[in-house]
Amino acid sequence: MRVSAKPKGFSLIEVLIALVILSISLLGIASLMATTTRYNSSAGHMTEAATFAQDMLEQLRVTPWANVVTNPNPDTITGATGITYSRTWTVAPNADDSLRTITVTVTWNDGISHSISFVSVLSK
Repeated sequence: MRVSAKPKGFSLIEVLIALVILSISLLGIASLMATTTRYNSSAGHMTEAATFAQDMLEQLRVTPWANVVTNPNPDTITGATGITYSRTWTVAPNADDSLRTITVTVTWNDGISHSISFVSVLSK
């Protein structure tokens, strides 16, 4: 039998260095996943708020002309995610009241205050 002069395998130092590099990589990936989850949740809230604003614009489009007026009291809506949204709208007629500019604003707080506004014009 012949014994090889070259040792086979990895030394303890090489294994420890590899483990440190792997640990640092995994910590970076874990941080990235936490950030991605937070932004995904925020995007879900934004989509829900946009849906509530669009829903109000659609309701106002089918409302009789005389009833399309500013809402002085905000609507409170609880979304599917458990966030409470506040929806308000203003109606601004032009000079001869043949057009009305409607602005629907939805606000919510998920740790940070957010707001989204949709603007549309209705004709008589």
